[in-house]
Amino acid sequence: MNRNILNKLAFLAFAVAVTLCASQTFFAQIAVKGETVFTMAGEPIKNGVVLVKDGKIEAVGAAAQVSIPSGYRVISAKVVTPGLIDAHSVVGLNGYLNQPTDQMALDGSGPIQPELRAFDSYNSREVLVQWLREFGVTTVHTGHQPSALVSGQTMVVKTFGNEVDDVMIVPEAMISVTLGRDGLAGQGKSPGTRAKQIAMLRAELIKAQENAKKTERPKDLRSVAWLSVIDRKVPLLITADKAQDIMSALRLAKEFNLRIVLDSVSEAQLVMKEIKESGFPVIVHPTMARPGGDSESLSMEDAAKIKAAGIPVALQSGYEGYVPKTRVVLYEAGMAAQNGLTQREALELITIDAAKILGLDGRIGSLAAGKDADIALYDGDPLEWTTHCVGTIVNGKVASEVVR
Repeated sequence: MNRNILNKLAFLAFAVAVTLCASQTFFAQIAVKGETVFTMAGEPIKNGVVLVKDGKIEAVGAAAQVSIPSGYRVISAKVVTPGLIDAHSVVGLNGYLNQPTDQMALDGSGPIQPELRAFDSYNSREVLVQWLREFGVTTVHTGHQPSALVSGQTMVVKTFGNEVDDVMIVPEAMISVTLGRDGLAGQGKSPGTRAKQIAMLRAELIKAQENAKKTERPKDLRSVAWLSVIDRKVPLLITADKAQDIMSALRLAKEFNLRIVLDSVSEAQLVMKEIKESGFPVIVHPTMARPGGDSESLSMEDAAKIKAAGIPVALQSGYEGYVPKTRVVLYEAGMAAQNGLTQREALELITIDAAKILGLDGRIGSLAAGKDADIALYDGDPLEWTTHCVGTIVNGKVASEVVR
């Protein structure tokens, strides 16, 4: 083989190596050591080790039982948890500038737009995504905001990657529906009342039922979106705070045999029995939400009361238009732990419980062999104000790290 060919092959090999490094498609072999490891799959492990290989968790256990192979990079922290999960957000669609140029979670041209994909608006390079990651948040359920009757779709993404295709877990997770005052269109526009909201939704769902019976189903975007709901492939994420709106959501689900996830539910305490009997999960409102309007009855004890009732529940950062940033579910868990939940229970609501509601507990939410290597590292109790996140691992890659 002549020298020119050898040089070309060498250059090609170098270029491939550089490309792999730049795109971060390689995986490291890492051993994470924690004075306390909350696996969320069992009791916390004192002096624990989590082995990471090829983007997955290889082994978890006490240091006396899990030996660290030669060549593994060792990272240590006082407390180790699964990567945190934000069960409902608009991050990546709405950005930190809070200006029209980075506010993409709502299209105000119509009250019902189930065909709008969060996928097409998500900005994986948004600084708020990085900001969340630096608190240990590795997965976010995000999408169109609750400010229209049907504002669009949601999706589930990881918080580390350059392009939306790199971070995607579930491209069409749910379709966002808002009942009550926030779902009304305003003076002289439709829907203008609660009755009109339900009538419009029923009309869409009846049409979808009829389309589902056709030999050749419609292929326009709106019909396809509703068919996914009628076929029970995609649930409705129904934001409803007043008890009457929560009950409307439950009746709608029963009438059309829908899968739904209840969101916010500030008056859940008034219809707790009905929610539990429905079997539907709840994503509770953020503790930092301002009580007022439909959410005037919200309480910081809601998460504890809902969990105590045996209803599947998770925490969210949520959405409020006046905030030019996003909340952090780690803070939400800390507040929940001060208002009726134990430390373990609060952590469950932002790890394994959130994963179950999103249907992803086989992949994320706990530290167990075979699951995605999403790990958060802290220099103390994660729910304490003075604690810092000192490292975040996403899909087996060190996505953020603080050297102290």
